[in-house]
Amino acid sequence: MTSTPFTDPDTVAGLYADAGRTQQRTNALLTAKTRGENATTTIVDLATRYAPKHPTICEIGCGRGTVTLALAEALAPTHHTVVDISPAFLTTVNERATAAGFTVETVHGDFHHLPLTDTTFDVVVAAFCLYHSTRPADVVAEIARCLTPGGRAVLATKSGDSYHEIDQLMVETGLDPSASRRPSLYETFNSTNAADIVSTGIELTDVIHREHTFRFTDFDHLAAYAITVPKYQLPQRLATNPRKLAAELRRRTRDRAVTATSTVTYLTGSRRK
Repeated sequence: MTSTPFTDPDTVAGLYADAGRTQQRTNALLTAKTRGENATTTIVDLATRYAPKHPTICEIGCGRGTVTLALAEALAPTHHTVVDISPAFLTTVNERATAAGFTVETVHGDFHHLPLTDTTFDVVVAAFCLYHSTRPADVVAEIARCLTPGGRAVLATKSGDSYHEIDQLMVETGLDPSASRRPSLYETFNSTNAADIVSTGIELTDVIHREHTFRFTDFDHLAAYAITVPKYQLPQRLATNPRKLAAELRRRTRDRAVTATSTVTYLTGSRRK
């Protein structure tokens, strides 16, 4: 599968070296959302549907731990392991879990070679992370290996054209003329190809597509999100300063609300017999 900047290990490590950057991106999207169910709620609901009482849980690509805390609250696992390539995220998750009264085992590792024992987990969650692999089917095989007989995997990703309306704005204003031609963050594992990839190692139970709409009220709101998107190649003076980026957008075109769309896809399944 074709490599993209978002599958390069060094680039990925840099993207997630700062948990605050991810929080800024998440906050900007949450405040802009006008349609679409909460992804954390959906993931937890799917896990709860199939999990036994007090399951063993593994979460791959745990990020800042929002799903981690929700799973701990809903399922009261007997053992809860989180795996991430980012030490900063693992520290954040541990701090948040401790503050909430939950115990999690944090594991620093590569999802292509999970440092986990075979047939250990009743539930494995991998949300919004497999698109950082050029070989997502290999990650699926690792997930399947770690599932108990009858255990369930819950995965989530987005459509390859997510937020393309913002790409178009960057092109139209000349701030990033190649934005719409550059590979998507979700190129290697997205709403279109995810089911085929997951089915190489997991017997699919559910494939659910949900449409999401976001309305950025003005360029200040949009810029707070745009500077967190590594896809855009902006002048250095704008790349980390949302106020300057918003001002430059207003200089080039009239300030206005910008609507963007994305499809979020959830998949569940069990290991093949």
